[in-house]
Amino acid sequence: MTGQQPNNMHVEQSVSPPASLPLPITGLILAGGAGRRMGGVDKGWVLWQKAPLISHAIQIVQADSAEILISANRQLEDYRALGYPVIPDSCATFEGPLMGLSAGLAAAGQDWVASIPVDSPLLPHDLLRQMWQAKMDKDLVVVRSDQRWHAVLVLCHRRLLPRLQAYLDQGGRRVQDWFRDLDYATLHLDEAVLRNCNVPEDLS
Repeated sequence: MTGQQPNNMHVEQSVSPPASLPLPITGLILAGGAGRRMGGVDKGWVLWQKAPLISHAIQIVQADSAEILISANRQLEDYRALGYPVIPDSCATFEGPLMGLSAGLAAAGQDWVASIPVDSPLLPHDLLRQMWQAKMDKDLVVVRSDQRWHAVLVLCHRRLLPRLQAYLDQGGRRVQDWFRDLDYATLHLDEAVLRNCNVPEDLS
């Protein structure tokens, strides 16, 4: 389904609470990767503009989320010291971001979960509200640019957890594949704000 969009995109938008109120969303920060291209470090604690990437991620989700969870597999106590629940993957072998999404959906206190990667500090601070407005009557919103999908950036209803877990149990790990047969909405963002800090040169 890559490259396709629902036929009724932009026909209607979901009604949001006033901007001063949080949305009924759990903000899930995916910080459980191996950071191989960053030299194997835990990227959440890498500095970008003099602050760790996890701090930037928290700022992105905190205004519009009713709850924040951090998906992490290392330095768990350091993450817990930030004051938010920390959810490790069910396995400790760095199986990819969908493992973090699955654990987050299972642990979330809200029916809706918005996931963001810890290494994208340029994401708009109203991202969750943009996702909420884009979802219409769908259970899933996936972010993409004109160039490609950014399928770790999703707004997902918890009722999709069995579907995701079945995909994982079958050995699936590709983030752009698990939702290909679902009816989802798409949120288009500029590629520039979706940039990841994958290698040390990206931090400058």
